[in-house]
Amino acid sequence: MEELGFNDYQVLASKTRKEFDEIKDMQADVGLGLAGEAGEVADIIKKHLAGAKLIDFEHLKEELGDVLWYIAEACDCFGFSMQEVAQKNIEKLKKRHPNGFGGYGIR
Repeated sequence: MEELGFNDYQVLASKTRKEFDEIKDMQADVGLGLAGEAGEVADIIKKHLAGAKLIDFEHLKEELGDVLWYIAEACDCFGFSMQEVAQKNIEKLKKRHPNGFGGYGIR
């Protein structure tokens, strides 16, 4: 499968967007949708940490994809490219943590 860049993803995601009559309606949709999907990610992790169930990584991946879709939509809504947002975030992190934190990523 060909690797998909942020901006390519943003263009493809926009093809699945519903139409809004007013920008404030789109802003509400992306803001609340992003919060809702992030909450679903948090819920998967919460249930795992509470000992209720193992993490279903495929389900987690789907929910993270939903978060990503809303991020793409938020970027469109406010006139940013995902690449621009990602680059700005990395620049901020490099300034804040010039030596990094070391290895995360336990699985």
